[in-house]
Amino acid sequence: MLVTQLALVSETQQISPSQLTRVAAALQKQATRDFAPLWGVHATVDAFDKLEDVPVGYWPMIVRDDIGMEGAAGVHMDKNGQPFSLIEYSDSWSLTASHEMLEMLGDPWGNRLVAGQSPKDGQGVVEFLVEVADPPEAPQYGYTINGLLVSDFFTPNFYDPVSAPSVRYSFGGHLPGPRQILPGGYISWHDPVSDHWWQQVWFGTDKPQFRDLGKLTARAGSLRAAIDARTKTAQRIASEGPRSDRFSAARSLTARVKESTSSRASGWRDRIQNIQAGGATEGTWEGGSRDNG
Repeated sequence: MLVTQLALVSETQQISPSQLTRVAAALQKQATRDFAPLWGVHATVDAFDKLEDVPVGYWPMIVRDDIGMEGAAGVHMDKNGQPFSLIEYSDSWSLTASHEMLEMLGDPWGNRLVAGQSPKDGQGVVEFLVEVADPPEAPQYGYTINGLLVSDFFTPNFYDPVSAPSVRYSFGGHLPGPRQILPGGYISWHDPVSDHWWQQVWFGTDKPQFRDLGKLTARAGSLRAAIDARTKTAQRIASEGPRSDRFSAARSLTARVKESTSSRASGWRDRIQNIQAGGATEGTWEGGSRDNG
């Protein structure tokens, strides 16, 4: 079984080593417990102090204060065609990191297209870009792992031809049916007839809207990188996350989780001190033979 190996690296002074390892642990749990059973993709997520420590074969996820230019955040390819992601720091950076991790796992090279009926009247079968975290990307649809906010994502049933009872279209169960979006989310597709890229978006309006992005005449990276740069996905998540009610609830939960883990750590230290002082007996024995030597 091939395992995708991801490296979480911070290049901002705003993230402590403790925070980095806690987010890496939450992402590992999401990848193993939530994503792998639905998508059949297995991954490890490890925290590293700096890029120079990342072993060969790992795909880095790099958190920075300043990505450098608008639209640069997201998944990119190195000179050998291997993916890496740039994550813009915010107070809710665990949500952004989760979003980028899920999209790297769902389609590492950002070019996968799936055929299906267009949601826009007058269009036939189109090619949807696989972006597993975009339709339910808004912070209010996220959930917590180890007290940290992570992103919802759609399941493979998202591309089913019709809705069916008792089918889950996103991990959190928020998406009502195939190829549908939620407030704050979007979906992108290519119309082969017109050779135009289209989106259905739900940004600050009462209902979803369609927009024609036109022809993609040239690109240096993946389709997803071009679409995300046009849609400003990463910047939107970074700015909206800290303002969301879900993030406020997650922050309160994080404080309670910290109390629990601190209490448990104290218990471990007390037990270690007791063992070192000779006050702990691991077991008593009767009968049997003496140990040789």
